[in-house]
Amino acid sequence: MIDRQLVTVLTFALLSAAGFAHAASAPRTDFQFPQSYPPTNEVRMDNMVAIPMRDGVKLYADVYRPAADGKYPVIVCRTPYSTERYPSAYDAAVYFSRRGYVFVYQDVRGRHESEGKWEPFRNDLEDGYDTIEWAAKQPWSNGKVGMQGGSYLGHVQWRAAMLSPPHLVAIFPSVASTSLYHDWITLNGGWRLSFNFGWGPVRQESRIMQNTGPHTMPGGPESISFEKTLWHLPLFNMQELLGRNAQFYRDWIEHPDYDEYWKKLNAEEVFDQIAIPAHTFGGWFDIFSQGTLRGYVGMSQRGKGETARRQSRMVIGPWGHGSSQRTGAIDFGPHAHVDTHAIELRWFDYWLKGIDNGLDKEPPVTLFVMGKGVWRQENEYPLARTDYRKMYFSSGGRANTRLGDGRLSWDEPPADSKPDRYRYDPDDPVPSLGGNNCCGTPTPAGPQDQRPIETRQDVLVYTSDYLKEDLEVTGPVKVVLHASSDAPDTDFVAKLIDVFPDGRAINVAEGILRARYRESLSRPVPLQPGRIYELPIDLVGTSNAFLKGHRIRVDITSSHFPQFDRNPNTGEPFGRQAGVRIANQTIYHTRAHPSHIVLPVIPK
Repeated sequence: MIDRQLVTVLTFALLSAAGFAHAASAPRTDFQFPQSYPPTNEVRMDNMVAIPMRDGVKLYADVYRPAADGKYPVIVCRTPYSTERYPSAYDAAVYFSRRGYVFVYQDVRGRHESEGKWEPFRNDLEDGYDTIEWAAKQPWSNGKVGMQGGSYLGHVQWRAAMLSPPHLVAIFPSVASTSLYHDWITLNGGWRLSFNFGWGPVRQESRIMQNTGPHTMPGGPESISFEKTLWHLPLFNMQELLGRNAQFYRDWIEHPDYDEYWKKLNAEEVFDQIAIPAHTFGGWFDIFSQGTLRGYVGMSQRGKGETARRQSRMVIGPWGHGSSQRTGAIDFGPHAHVDTHAIELRWFDYWLKGIDNGLDKEPPVTLFVMGKGVWRQENEYPLARTDYRKMYFSSGGRANTRLGDGRLSWDEPPADSKPDRYRYDPDDPVPSLGGNNCCGTPTPAGPQDQRPIETRQDVLVYTSDYLKEDLEVTGPVKVVLHASSDAPDTDFVAKLIDVFPDGRAINVAEGILRARYRESLSRPVPLQPGRIYELPIDLVGTSNAFLKGHRIRVDITSSHFPQFDRNPNTGEPFGRQAGVRIANQTIYHTRAHPSHIVLPVIPK
């Protein structure tokens, strides 16, 4: 079983096993993203095609295929959001079928037109396998099958690949999770409240996609508004306030630890059994950025066979939940947005049609460097030439707010550096402001100016001097706190921030740690009040050039609400706590207890 508390360490360790052969090679910056070519054929559509599963349940799909008779490669896409959803349901189906592919677009089990019971994630292994093998045997199929789609539609690709269907040749999961526990339901044990609740029971309780109108419309009714409901405790019966009754949501709450319930949903457990290449695609600010990064790293290092390891690919841009020019408060320029379908088409042309388009000869990683505003191709991720450097926290004991005396520097803190203290009150949490979220939840996602929350006494702010030259940070980021609390359990949140010359403080990476999971996500251990612990906080990753005249900043606090639930600080079983208590937090930064951030610095 994978212990994700070790993932950051293992990711750093991958550098010794991966990519050093490429260490002397220069990154490629002269490439161009592929352009889409015009349609090649007309299309016919077969509506509501019944596809039998091994247990007799029929799942229904719309099949788009070239009008002329013949055998064609097949792309399977499986969705819980309806194959008839306008206009998004038709975009990919029409695009690929007009370029020589059969596109099988299927409602997953228990959703919309398909039979069976809807239970998110649970049936996607076998149903994915059976759908792929069915498609491969149809008279219009040449026997080669790929999978396409984003978000849940990307997640199901990993699930199908876990069972190694014989006719599955390649997958292209976009903005997708690889482990439902680690990068969907939680992050380092912190429960993704607004997403889990807003995506789950609010929208997905039954066979159809629910309308959130009365819960999200301006002006009320306030009593059943989404934003007000998120304050309710205990979490276990929160959904009842909106008239929802989703058993799967109760199951999620009943399994707050990484246990067997979640293990069987984790593709990362079996990367070494997946023999096909995977092309991950995502954004630095996407809620599933971990899945994009871990999916590529896992397959390129642990995939079964040379093809899976050497031919897996990744594109990651300055986006949230899909390619865009503007994310949050930042416009990254017109070149930031890419034609996703064109990139997918080139991938499938190579693997399903056998077209020699040079894909196999290109560097496998394409990433966007924020700050510089450029795309770059690399031979690996993390980059082999990375210099992992520590920046240390220090203060005179008053790092509270951005007007305090918190400092961030390459120098180790003095032996007698005074600790910083703050009170975390769950009834007055730090509001979510930007970060890795998505999908209509009531918090502004992406890069946002953090100054409005940096005036709070429960936010510690550590800022560097003005940079005298550009500093590129690309790769996994980690904060190591030396901290104590008077509570048996609490949270610690860290953000890496780029401070512009005009004062804007733009977040570029974030992480949270639920303290009970500091040793293991499977075996929670309470804190001993007053004891100093070393607490690693995984900030996942970024690629950002901190430019000359900018400053580097780290914010530390204990809440990020409602993106994450409020830790009530009581140590009671998760989801059942109705009461809260205040936690008094202390952050140490001495030579004996050097709190710091580890930055993946890329040499010039």
